[in-house]
Amino acid sequence: MAPIDPHSFTDSSHPLTTHISLNLYFNFPSSTISSSAILTLSAPFSGELVLDTRSLSITSVIDPLTNTHLPFSLSPVIDPIKGQPLHISVSNCAKILITFCSSRDSSALQWLTPPQTFNKKFPFVYTQCQSIHARSIFPCQDTPTTRVRYNAKLNFPYQLSCVMSGKQVDRRSPLMGCGDSGFCVDEDLWCGEGRVVEEFVMEQPIPTYLFAFAVGEIGWREVGPRTKVYAESGSEILDAAAKEFAGTEDMIRVGEKLFGEYDWERFDLLVLPPSFPYGGMENPRMVFLTPTVIKGDASGAQVVAHELAHSWTGNLITNKTNDHFWLNEGFTTYAERRIVEAVQGEDIAALNIGIGWKGLVDEMERFKDNMEFTKLLTNQEGVDPDDVYSQVPYEKGFQFLWRIERQIGRPAFDEFLKKYIAAFKFQSIDTSMFLDFLKANVPGIENDIDLKTWTEGTGIPSDAMEPVSSIYTKIVSLAREFKQGRMPSEEEVVSWHGQEWELYLENLPKSVEASQVTALDCRYRLSESKDYEVKVAFLQLAIASRCSEYYNVVERTLKEVGRMKYLRPLYTALVQGTTRKEEDKIFAQRVFAEARECYHPIAQGVVESILSKHL
Repeated sequence: MAPIDPHSFTDSSHPLTTHISLNLYFNFPSSTISSSAILTLSAPFSGELVLDTRSLSITSVIDPLTNTHLPFSLSPVIDPIKGQPLHISVSNCAKILITFCSSRDSSALQWLTPPQTFNKKFPFVYTQCQSIHARSIFPCQDTPTTRVRYNAKLNFPYQLSCVMSGKQVDRRSPLMGCGDSGFCVDEDLWCGEGRVVEEFVMEQPIPTYLFAFAVGEIGWREVGPRTKVYAESGSEILDAAAKEFAGTEDMIRVGEKLFGEYDWERFDLLVLPPSFPYGGMENPRMVFLTPTVIKGDASGAQVVAHELAHSWTGNLITNKTNDHFWLNEGFTTYAERRIVEAVQGEDIAALNIGIGWKGLVDEMERFKDNMEFTKLLTNQEGVDPDDVYSQVPYEKGFQFLWRIERQIGRPAFDEFLKKYIAAFKFQSIDTSMFLDFLKANVPGIENDIDLKTWTEGTGIPSDAMEPVSSIYTKIVSLAREFKQGRMPSEEEVVSWHGQEWELYLENLPKSVEASQVTALDCRYRLSESKDYEVKVAFLQLAIASRCSEYYNVVERTLKEVGRMKYLRPLYTALVQGTTRKEEDKIFAQRVFAEARECYHPIAQGVVESILSKHL
């Protein structure tokens, strides 16, 4: 018995799942989903098959070809990271039918009551399955080593609609028929009045973390031949998002020119409620976004560029396990910046690289007591990937690829990328497979770049590089002058947008006089910025400088958004270090207690981890 992934119970000797057929019945009053699933294996199997689950109630397991019940058991021991293994005794089975129900405590699902939605009329539910949360929706081999196709039928109240990381093929009354192959969760339940069934299919094999849906009162606007923007019906967010992301088709065309054909047919965008814990999630065909990326100046489209880039690097080629997460995010960060450079110019791309560089430097400080997580190739055995999520795989991974580009030249690196994507598309790979491919296609590269130090070494390699551009240098220089009491003049910042301010604030000294912070805000109203990147960077400075007059803004911010990019630094700033005032820690605990139910379960866990570590 050998685990295939440090975050999965899947055994390397077992056949992998190739297809999943799902029926999902949404019970909004109980915040649960009653479900059935047929798992198709790559080959018939006899013995004990083990699947990943978390907080699922298993009703039955059946061989659908013989209609015989199969012995099964859920382990009484719950692994705090991996959940509960589901053990199934099978004899020459190629398909397995499981009926089950999710829990109100599902780590992948956030159920919003009507008062928590924009229109206050109907409930809303959405998923976030990365990195290991699909197992809290359905039993599966929840590892990116496994790539599956799926079809799904979702049954929910007729007033609502659904989007999914797949192609919609039908919407109908459930009275027209039940589930696949004559089975359904509960025929009387499934065929009740006042409900609809929407059916989706994903025809390309994807890892389970890319399984996604949202159900609610959802409307849409068309912004291009391959793109619709979705959000809650009637919200001003929908029109604002359509305007912000109007240039999406241009980015898709740039991506195709750089990386090859777009293989997913559609690139639609769903703007979720503010509780969504990430900036974006690259679910194929239906990217999920936080509303905080809508800034009114099209700069939020850079997050869309990142999620689009995942269509090639991450979704087409996937890391085998989270130990190799940089293969997803380092490549995607590089690809994103190439798209941004082509669409928005070299200066904007340089600002992105500069902000990323500062973020990477800060992560070195964060992990100074556990340098394992400053590596690209990590060992995450016994580690929750949510706890060590950071900018390292993004920014150090980008720096590694940028170093290779500088060594061999951009034209040669562009050709290499196209070969790489064509060679490994729809596969899951590891770091050694990438390095072997690199050395085979760029002979002698190991003599010019220390590949082992880049992938297995800690810290930032000496041949990494800050961006070089006039705008970057000017902003960093201005930030360094702040310690001496000089803030930028209005003439110097007249053309600045959110990114320029973010770079400036990120490069200020960690702690300055409170009077300086107040003076900066009095002149430029940064605490009132509609751009959360700017606001949160300023509030971190205010907390570090003990500017208590801004704590009401800190509290309001922590209660109005659930994006972990903002929650993590603000809560950490309030509680870390032995010099923090006790009232700051009490303040952080109170705010979290009051805001907790508005956060996604993943974000709840991250904040709880921060508070438990420092309190």
